[in-house]
Formats: sequence, C-alpha cells, structure tokens
Amino acid sequence: MTACATAVTEPIDLAGLRLRIDAELAGFLDGRARAAAAQELPGEVTSLIRDFVLAGGKRLRPLLCALGWYAAGETAAPPPPSLPLPVVRAAASLEMFHAFAMIHDDIMDGSDTRRGAPSVHRALAARHAGPGDADRFGTHAAILLGDLAHAWSDELLHTAGLPPGRLAAARGVMDTMRWEVMYGQYLDLTATGRPTADLGRALRIVRYKTAKYTVERPLHLGAALAGSAPARTTALSAYALPLGEAFQLRDDILGVYGDPEVTGKSVLDDLRTGKQTVLLAVALARADPRRRDCLRSLVGRPDLDEDGARQVRAVMRESGALGEVERLIGERRRQALRALDRTPLSPAVADALRRTAHALTGRRA
Repeated sequence: MTACATAVTEPIDLAGLRLRIDAELAGFLDGRARAAAAQELPGEVTSLIRDFVLAGGKRLRPLLCALGWYAAGETAAPPPPSLPLPVVRAAASLEMFHAFAMIHDDIMDGSDTRRGAPSVHRALAARHAGPGDADRFGTHAAILLGDLAHAWSDELLHTAGLPPGRLAAARGVMDTMRWEVMYGQYLDLTATGRPTADLGRALRIVRYKTAKYTVERPLHLGAALAGSAPARTTALSAYALPLGEAFQLRDDILGVYGDPEVTGKSVLDDLRTGKQTVLLAVALARADPRRRDCLRSLVGRPDLDEDGARQVRAVMRESGALGEVERLIGERRRQALRALDRTPLSPAVADALRRTAHALTGRRA
C-alpha cells in the first residue's frame, strides 16, 4: 500500500470520505449479520449494533484518521487516486470502537437517549418488557453488545489488508488509545457526583477521556498507516490536544445549554449525575457563597427538573463560568491553528484540518 502524495493539491472531500466509511461499516455489519443467520444466532444482536452505528454521528474519529494519513504521507511516494481501502477500513474500526464506548458510557451515566433515539440499554429493555426485570436485562445485554462492538473494531483493523509493519504500528496506536480512554473514563466515574472547583482535575479528565481519544490518537493512527516520521506525529499532537480539549469544553456547554432536538441528548443528565466538568468547576470557583450553595444543593440530584436546571444555568452564567469556558474554547482553537501554521502541510490538508477545528469548536450538536 502506498502512502500519500508529495503534496495534496485538490480539496479533501470530507463528505465523500464519510460516505466511504459508512459503506465500509455497513458492508462489514451486513457480513456479520449473514454469518449470524447461517449459525442460527439471534439476529437482533447485529441489527441493534448496525442501527446504532449507522443511525447518525459525525464520523469524527475516522475522518481525523484519514486526515492524519494525508498529513503524514506528504513526504512519501506518489499518491493513489483516493484514500486506499485498507486505510478506509482501519479508519472505520475507530467508529466501531466508538460505538462500544458510547454503549458502555450510556450505561454508566444512566442516559435514556443517544443521537435522538433510545440508548442501547433502554432499547433492549423496551424490547424485552414483560415478566422479569427488563431494565436489568437491558443493561446486561447492552454490555454484551458493547463488548461485541469492541471485538469487531479489532476485527476491522486486522482484516484491513495492511502490510505487517503498518498493521503493527496501527495496533500500537490503538492499544494506547484504548487504555488511555479507559483511564479517562475511570477518572470521570470517580469524580461524578463529587464535583469540586479543582480545574486541574476537570482538565485531566478532559484530556484522557476525550482529547486524546477523539482527536490525537485518530490522527496518529492515520499517520501510522502512512508510515509517519516521529516529527510529524509530534506536530499533529500540537494541533490535536488543544483541539480535543476545546471539543470537550463545547460538549460540556451543550450538555447544559444545548437544544436536545439538535444534540439528541438530554440537558439534564450531566447535572443530575453531577459530572465533573470544567464548566461546573469554574462555576464553583467563581460563584459567591449563596450561589455556590445553590449549585451544591441542585447538581447531582437524580430528580433534578427543568426548573432546577434553569437555576443552575443562571448561576453558571452569572458567575462568569459560561463566558470563561467560551474563552477557553477560543484560546485552544487558536492554539491548534497556530500549530497548523508551524507545520509544513499542503494547502489542501491544512485547509481540511482548519475547517475541522472550526467545525468541532463551533458546533451545536
């Protein structure tokens, strides 16, 4: 498999790349469904994963993998006419891993919805309502479906048709990404329900649960698939980490102030569980004693209603926390863009990464 060109001259078609990734995911899942049917295994297992994976999502991680391949391959030999199929399939493995992460995350957070539809454990509970504990069944079955998505992520990667050296490099990146996000999730769990004004603690969760997993490691995976030099990988990190942090900071705001019709998620879940977000840490640090007491009395209540949420939002705004997090997003976006300016990239690749930075930090969903 050859890597990318000396310079990418045509604009990178991110929408077209997404269609290719979706087609690869659909083809793989259709194959898994046929294999299950041939062995008379429950068809709903594959259909639920298929519906969940293909029902929506940004395909952010696979697209960043593709951009990492373009960025890192610019010192290599002549280009193929488009992204090689093995790279597309390896990129798709990231989306399958993301499905695993979201299914398990929704169980841990007790989330009812994802992407505007019932979360997987809620959908399974509804399918099996009747005698017995449907919620318990839904949780247990969703754990299994998440585990299966994890296994299929690995299968997509090792059947991608990569040369042995590139496969070994890719597996190293994936292994690192997996343990980092597990540690990040653990940090998140230990802090949930016990929010503090410790901004460093909140940012550490952001870095390991989101920034590395969402932006840095996907770019590194693409770079590994292109046979990247270490210097290029380091340059990609300088762009990725501040952008990944800004992405999560935007997510924190949308989790409290977003429109559920647009985000597909509740604006009460983070407040009810008492998520240790940067937004909440700044609010606890800046609010006066009366407003701080208000936050502590409301955040983390499982029965928090919209009226209580409005009070929390007001405190976050009046304390200056909302404005500060917006400032932090802008600061990190500028940091990522400055890193791009320092990295020798073709205009097409730099433009795609620049567009991605603005899309991730200015999004409404």
